[in-house]
Amino acid sequence: MARQPVLTFTDRGIYCPPGDFHIDPWRPVPRALITHGHSDHARRGHGHYLCTHQALPVIRHRLGDISASSIAYGEALRIGAVTVSFHPAGHVPGSAQIRVEQGGEVWVVSGDYKTEPDGLAEAFEPVPCHAFISECTFGLPVFRWRPQTETMAEISAWWAQNAAIGRPSIIGAYSFGKAQRLMAGIAPSGPILTHGAVEEITRILRAQGYPLPETTRVTPDISARSHPTALVIAPPSALGSTWARRFAQAEEAFASGWMAVRGIRRRRALGTGFTVSDHADWDGLNAAIRATGCERVFVTHGYTTPFRRWLETQGYDAGIVETAYGGDSEEEEEEATAEVITESGTESETGTGATA
Repeated sequence: MARQPVLTFTDRGIYCPPGDFHIDPWRPVPRALITHGHSDHARRGHGHYLCTHQALPVIRHRLGDISASSIAYGEALRIGAVTVSFHPAGHVPGSAQIRVEQGGEVWVVSGDYKTEPDGLAEAFEPVPCHAFISECTFGLPVFRWRPQTETMAEISAWWAQNAAIGRPSIIGAYSFGKAQRLMAGIAPSGPILTHGAVEEITRILRAQGYPLPETTRVTPDISARSHPTALVIAPPSALGSTWARRFAQAEEAFASGWMAVRGIRRRRALGTGFTVSDHADWDGLNAAIRATGCERVFVTHGYTTPFRRWLETQGYDAGIVETAYGGDSEEEEEEATAEVITESGTESETGTGATA
């Protein structure tokens, strides 16, 4: 009798037949192994969730009353005919790559990851495997990040300059992961204020022992008048909103990997953009794949077609996994893709569409 494949690709997500579970499924399934707590990977409706100890508090906060259990990084767990373990992905606190082994054959699902340590999330660890399912949100050579120390110094200088003239600084950053990475890495020039969505996640991570500075949640009595030198960290959707108008004359900025693409800042009418991503850049993706020693690579969400072609030229057996989730932000990914297509003049070289 032929052995079942270790992992297969279905309309509900990545499925393990010999273990009878899915990994980051986008439709309800009985058993889901979850790489991290972002909403495009940890979705409602599953029968039971398994994730790392560090990821579970945020997942419970976001999904409510769920049946869930957690596991330590590196701990081996037998499920059906396979052995699974979770390994640091470096994406956000608690994020993991999931290793699945059957009879000596090893597959690894990366989830989202970045290879440069950020001082907050558990640092990425390469996991040797035969087949690697890798994200490629920023899978084009144009995406190369500066060292974090340089970027954080640039943001710190921007805040200090604004504070020196009595203007608050508002920076848009995703409420889980990037917001906390910024507050932990920027040199202070005043108090740090947070949008409620950011503060809730910050409170959860701080209670888990992650080293985060003191922050103050924005309430109706807080404004530019009361906090003229503050840094305000809010979700991108809050920029330019009624909520943000209390900080009159504030300088606004946006922190995203898409700031590496010309035109995004101009169309969004942002004065300042900082290229900060919790995903691996072009060099990081290639280095991570090499470090696994794998022979087969499946790429998912992002610039899948050009990245797969590149991997084939490097000698890999490469394929594309169709997926229903995106990168940093699906809206920004679509906008950035349109910009790259406009600049290159050809969609075939930059398309993000996932195909079988």
